[in-house]
Amino acid sequence: MIVLVVNCGSSSIKYQLYEMPEKKVLAKGLAEKVGEGDSILTHRRGEEKFEIRQSIPNHKVGIELIIGCLTSPEMGVLTTVKEISAVGHRVVHGGENYSAAIRIDQEVLSCIEECADLAPLHNPPNLIGINECRNALPGVPMVAVFDTAFHQTLPKEAFLYALPYETYEKYRIRKYGFHGTSHAYITSRAAAILGKPAAEVNLITCHLGNGCSMAAVRGGKSVDTTMGFTPLAGLIMGTRCGDIDPAIIPFLVSKPEYSKVSDIDKMMNKQSGLLGVSGVSNDMRNLEAAASKDPKSRAKLAIDMFCYRVKSYIGAYLAVLGRVDAICFTGGIGENGPRVRAASVSNLENYGIALDPEKNKDARGREVDLSMDGSKIKILVIPTDEEGWIAEETYNLCK
Repeated sequence: MIVLVVNCGSSSIKYQLYEMPEKKVLAKGLAEKVGEGDSILTHRRGEEKFEIRQSIPNHKVGIELIIGCLTSPEMGVLTTVKEISAVGHRVVHGGENYSAAIRIDQEVLSCIEECADLAPLHNPPNLIGINECRNALPGVPMVAVFDTAFHQTLPKEAFLYALPYETYEKYRIRKYGFHGTSHAYITSRAAAILGKPAAEVNLITCHLGNGCSMAAVRGGKSVDTTMGFTPLAGLIMGTRCGDIDPAIIPFLVSKPEYSKVSDIDKMMNKQSGLLGVSGVSNDMRNLEAAASKDPKSRAKLAIDMFCYRVKSYIGAYLAVLGRVDAICFTGGIGENGPRVRAASVSNLENYGIALDPEKNKDARGREVDLSMDGSKIKILVIPTDEEGWIAEETYNLCK
């Protein structure tokens, strides 16, 4: 079965074509600056790379261009578009309606549209991508895989906020959690590495990149996560502040430079986190380079704050879970940041967590167990594969 995975952003379309169930990547690519004058589509077939620079005024043209690449005699891997058996779509928000992937019908489309209020930057372009794929591939099954689905197993005491209960009843204000496809994939791989069924593993999964989240996983199911009603909560991120005292917002509103709530929202999402603290960059690699030159710099402070927050949540989730089989690191920083991993689990030997510094030093972008011999809790690096997980979910629903 040939499965196309599509991830539509407001000005981008990311895609991968898989042969299933082998999960072999046949082709992949990214259309950028959709709706702008200097659009570019980067298409890859194996080691070959093709760049197409032309106007992509909207997602309809972008989807048509991608399908053209996949079936092109020069760049493609398909003889005809009819070889595509199913399309899996990453959808950010499914609200409380979906706890698993689902075949898309009119009811699902309506739900995605209703949830746009909860994810105004993501669900509308996700919906456009689905509709354009339906138009370009009539009759081909479409599947929605939701970022929020994995966390729909959170108990009420974990997902509710201590606001008046009617704010939940009327507006569904609660913790939803995100990065669900990544946490679900890591849970599946960690169980395989540990040689246990997913239903028997307790994990702390750490997705650390420009966006960051952690999850407490009991018996293969998410029971708590750091992101909340929006992806702004929890860990310090590249440009997002993570957890703050909510009273800071009305305090800042009283100041002339932050008189608009929209200005504060922009500041917390786009100008805070590693970038805001360091004043240098939102990229951990740049911060580490700056910190090595000046150990007293704000870059070093930003790294220390980042690791402290991860470590704090590890402690919290140890208490939530009671028994933990492994702590799993993934994402650009989690997979490639030995300094961050070491600091995040430092001095936790009394809790059965012991990192081997030699193993950690060279572990980048590959599956590896970083634990010292005798460590009660494993420390694993597992590169995430969100597109592969979406392809697998799509295949399982459509095979």
